[in-house]
Amino acid sequence: MSIQAETSWVRWFPPANWLADYRASWLGADAIAGVTLAAYAIPVSLAYAGLAGLPPQIGVYGYLLGGVGYALLGSSRQLAVGPTSAISLMIAGAVGILAGGDATRYGQIASLVAFSVAVLCLIAWLFKLSVLVRLISDSILVGFKAGAGLTIIMSQLPSLFGVAGGGHNFFDRVIKLAGQLGDTRPLVLGVGLTATVLLLLGEKRLPGKPIGLVVVALSILMVSALGLAQMGLPVTGPIPSGLPTMSLPTFGLLEFDDLFPIAAGCLVLAYVEGVSAARSFAAKHGYPLDVRQEFLGLGAANLAAAVGHGYPVAGGLSQSAVNDAAGARTPLALVFCSATLALCLLFFTSLLTNLPKTVLAAIVFSAVYKLVDIPALARMWRISRIDFYAAIIALVSVLFLGILQGVLLAAVASIFLLLLRASQPNIAFLGRQAGSGRYSDRARHDDVEPLTGIIAFRPETSLLYVNAETIFETVLAALRMSPDVKLVACDLSASPFIDLAGSRMLHDLHQELASRQITFCIVGAHAQLRDLLRADGLADKTDSGDWTRTLDSVLSNRKPQASG
Repeated sequence: MSIQAETSWVRWFPPANWLADYRASWLGADAIAGVTLAAYAIPVSLAYAGLAGLPPQIGVYGYLLGGVGYALLGSSRQLAVGPTSAISLMIAGAVGILAGGDATRYGQIASLVAFSVAVLCLIAWLFKLSVLVRLISDSILVGFKAGAGLTIIMSQLPSLFGVAGGGHNFFDRVIKLAGQLGDTRPLVLGVGLTATVLLLLGEKRLPGKPIGLVVVALSILMVSALGLAQMGLPVTGPIPSGLPTMSLPTFGLLEFDDLFPIAAGCLVLAYVEGVSAARSFAAKHGYPLDVRQEFLGLGAANLAAAVGHGYPVAGGLSQSAVNDAAGARTPLALVFCSATLALCLLFFTSLLTNLPKTVLAAIVFSAVYKLVDIPALARMWRISRIDFYAAIIALVSVLFLGILQGVLLAAVASIFLLLLRASQPNIAFLGRQAGSGRYSDRARHDDVEPLTGIIAFRPETSLLYVNAETIFETVLAALRMSPDVKLVACDLSASPFIDLAGSRMLHDLHQELASRQITFCIVGAHAQLRDLLRADGLADKTDSGDWTRTLDSVLSNRKPQASG
C-alpha cells in the first residue's frame, strides 16, 4: 500500500488517529463516561421514543446502535448520538400520516427514513455539501429551536395533565388542551409536576449527574409500593427484553416524493445540531473537527439504527454535555455506553414496567424547555432586527406547519435572508482623509475631505445579480445630487467576486456616464474580477491598466476628462 493510499484511509477512519494516541489512563474515564451517558440515555430514549410514536425500546436501540456507528466514522471525541426531541416529533408528525394507523408499517417507515438519511449523508459527503447546510443561519436556528421546543412541550402537556390531547399543530393543540383541562386527573398531574420539579432542581444543583435515572427509579418504586397503576396512573407496561434483531429496512413502502422530504429534513436537523455541538467540544479540548467527515459519522449512526429497526438519530448538545462532563476522552465512551445499554436490554427491562408515562413527559419537558431561548431573541431585537424577523419566521412556521415543514421553510428562509442582505449592500462614497492618501466613507467619517468634481464609490460586497441594480441606482442618485462631476471612480477593493450581471451593470454605468460626458474608471480590482471584466469586454471601454492601482494613485495622477 502506498503512503498516499494509507494516509487517505486513515483520514476517513478517525479511530486510526485517536486509538494511535490512546493512553491507558483514559480507559477508566471513558468507561465512567459511557456508563453515565447510558444512565442519562435510558429515561431520555424511552421518552423520545414515545414522542416519536414508537415502542419505548426503539429509543434505546437508537443510542445503542447509533453510538457505535458514530464511534467508527465520526470525528468528534465527545459527541453523543441518539434520538433527539425535534427528530422524534418530526417522525411522529410525518410518518404517522403515511402509516395510516398501521403500527407495524409505522415502525418500518421510521427505519426506512433512518436508512435514507444514511444514504443522503453519503451523497452529501461525496459532493462536499457541508457548505450548503451551513446556509442555515444562527438566527434561523434560534427561531426554529424555539418553535420546536414549544411544539414539543405542547405535545407532552396532555400526558402531564392526564388528558387525551390531540391536534395537528401548536395552536390546535392549545385549543384542544384548553377544552380538556376540566378532565385533568389530579394523580397524574401530581406525579408529573413532582417529577418535573425534581428534574429541574437536579439540573440546577447537580449538573452533569444522571438525575433523570434517579427520578425514573424513584417513580417506579413509588408506583410499585403504592399500587398507583391500579389507581389509574398510566405506565409504560412490559418492555421486550433482548437485543435488537439486525436486518435491512423494508423497501418500497413509500414513493420517493414522500420519503425524500422527511429524510432531508432529518438530515438538516441532525447535521446542523450535531456539528454545532461537536464544534463547541472540539474548541474546548483543542482538536480539529472535520465537518465533512461528520456526514460519514452521522451516516454510519443512522445506518446502524436503521438495520436495528430504529429511527433517525443525531448528535445533541445535552447528551454530549453529559458525556463530556463525565470525563469522555474519546468515542470509546460511546462503545461503553452501548455495552451498558445492551446489558440493560438483556436483564433489566422488567424493572421499567411501572414507569409512569407522566414522568416521561416531565423528562421531555426538562430536556427541551431551554430550546426556547428568550434572551437570544431579545438580543437579536436589540442588535439586528433582520435577524430577529428571520428567527420569528422560523418560529411561526414551526408552530403553524410542524417540525418537518418548519425546518424546510427555515432552510429556504436562510437562503432568502442571505439574498436579501446581499441585495442591500453598503455603498461607500469616499472622501480623502486629511493629510493622507487614504479614503473613507463620508457617511461614517465627518473629518474626510470631499472630492471636488469626482465621485469615488466602493461597493462593500461582491457584485452579483441580486445587488447590481441597487448599486447602479445608488450611483445615479449620487450623480443627481452632484451636477458638476467629471470623473466617477469605482473602487472594487472590497468586492471579492463578480458575476455577469455585475459586469453588465458596470457596462451600463459606463454607457450612462459617457452620455453625460463623464469619465469612468475602475481601481482596486482583484484577479477574478479583472479576468471576468476583460473577458466581458470592459477593458475596451476603460483603462484596464488602472484596475490594479489604488484610488489615490489614480486620483493623484489623472485629471478628470470627458468620455467620448
